[in-house]
Amino acid sequence: MLNQVLIVAQKEVLDGWRDRRAVISTTLYSLMGPAVVSMVSLAVHDMRDSEQVLIPMMSVFTLVAAFVGGMNVALDSIAGERERRSLVPLLTHPVTRLDLLLGKWLAVAAFSGVGLALNLIGFALLFHRVPSPALVPCMVPLLMLAAASEIWISTLCRGVKEAHTYLSMLVFLPMMVGMFMVFSPLAGHGWWKFLPVAGHQMLIDAGMRGAPADPLATLILAVATTVLAGLALLAAADRLELDDVVYGG
Repeated sequence: MLNQVLIVAQKEVLDGWRDRRAVISTTLYSLMGPAVVSMVSLAVHDMRDSEQVLIPMMSVFTLVAAFVGGMNVALDSIAGERERRSLVPLLTHPVTRLDLLLGKWLAVAAFSGVGLALNLIGFALLFHRVPSPALVPCMVPLLMLAAASEIWISTLCRGVKEAHTYLSMLVFLPMMVGMFMVFSPLAGHGWWKFLPVAGHQMLIDAGMRGAPADPLATLILAVATTVLAGLALLAAADRLELDDVVYGG
């Protein structure tokens, strides 16, 4: 089973890499954060004001990059295949629907990871600011969640245009949550740090400030995010069992 999943994932990664327009789009979206924050930094001269303004912006754009990276691959991997009616030929090979789904999910997660890495590299080069490597175990479940939710939404859509619309709305979710965490006086306290996306924004913000992370809160957040990613995958797997999704319609 694992070998079949990896074969599907490799196929999806290669297909995604061949789509140059999607690669360029993903790269530009991932580097948009460093570019915008860099322009804002030109207007902020006081170092103290710089810390208060730029770091929250960096954390929000980093959060968004985790979702943007795999968006183009996700919309094509299920909704695009459904529109082209090419899922059936894939299933004529010795691969189950679950293997197909997991392979596509891994490919989307890989592209999400690349988008996040590009974003962090941009910030590191421009501002010498990146979250602590200790946050990696918590960021991996975020990539899993982003990929799983995008795959699930792709199974709900009948074509690429519809998938692009809904996945674009999904990308606004981390941005809205991140901005809420930045500007709301109620955010940042109590149970917010245990919520997926909101907790990640807080961790990224603290990491870029050099503040230590709460190990227990980080562990709970990672577990909660992994569970939510699993539920999204189960929902996508349930959709993929429908003949209407596989055969198109």
